[in-house]
Amino acid sequence: MSAWERALVAPDTTLREALRAIDSARTQLALVADADRRLLGTLSDGDARRALLRGLGLDDPVSASMHRQPTCARQGEDRASLLATMRRLSLHQLPILDTEGRVVGLALVDELLATPLRDNPVVIMAGGLGTRLQELTRDTPKPMLKVGSRPLLETIVRGFAEQGFTRFYFAVNYLSEQIEAHFGDGSAMGIEVQYLRERQRLGTAGALSLLPEQELPLVVTNADLLTKVDHAQMVDRHVELGADATMAVRDYEMQVPFGVVRERDGAIEAIEEKPVQRFTVSAGIYVISPSALRLVPSDTFFDMPSLFDAAARAGLRTRAHAIDGYWLDIGRLGDYERANLEFGKVFR
Repeated sequence: MSAWERALVAPDTTLREALRAIDSARTQLALVADADRRLLGTLSDGDARRALLRGLGLDDPVSASMHRQPTCARQGEDRASLLATMRRLSLHQLPILDTEGRVVGLALVDELLATPLRDNPVVIMAGGLGTRLQELTRDTPKPMLKVGSRPLLETIVRGFAEQGFTRFYFAVNYLSEQIEAHFGDGSAMGIEVQYLRERQRLGTAGALSLLPEQELPLVVTNADLLTKVDHAQMVDRHVELGADATMAVRDYEMQVPFGVVRERDGAIEAIEEKPVQRFTVSAGIYVISPSALRLVPSDTFFDMPSLFDAAARAGLRTRAHAIDGYWLDIGRLGDYERANLEFGKVFR
């Protein structure tokens, strides 16, 4: 029996027994459910205290003092969504229900905040020239440009570390000594950093051939992305679905600044004023299993689209993982300026 299941009580359970269940489960909340585990209400320490103040006794049924319309979560909601709900409503517990309203779990804020450590390595492609930011990157590699109060690469690393990732490989080339001087072996940040030193330009996937033999899926990300992506959940879905290569994707909208004319044989059939086109694009974040990693040619220029093409031709399972939330590719000067404007609000 899971610990939270000890907090399940029937509606005719006495208030005394419900309080004992809360104490046993250490959940600060009893889940009042019928014989099929359909949630009828919840009882917190505060609910019990208010019931006693109203004159109810410890031998009265818990149904007389329970909260009948508790906030609940849907089965399958990710950690970030659960935490967002709990923070917004100042909740410490959140019952999780299936589509039939049956209790299948109890989210506890302390457990959600206690991030488990992950053995999956993270490879950060940090060797680019940053040519679109030429004025800024003449003497500084793009990953080391300051966004807010610290280098961009440090914010990326901190984001992964907050999700339990501690093993990092930095693929470096251009002005790599600045990156290595800042991070060293990672011990100052409580992580482990090793370096994949590119002797020539290897593209967005070629540096993976410099890795030692891997046993676990690894995360690969570009070093110019500011995101709030749940990388841990992406890895979990990759493993759960038996994928060999997963690509994070997101929606991208582009508005045509003119009226688009549809015509046939010179006759105008319709004019659509400034239409918006929508595309699904790569978000520059990937999960790659050892099975797909073996397809990367040794010390050769090789891009990530080529790796996914090779994996598909080899009969491996490739999949797209839709992401939402904050995501910014710092490729142009305008993006860099926007990142600095938004940094304090998004990454405080």
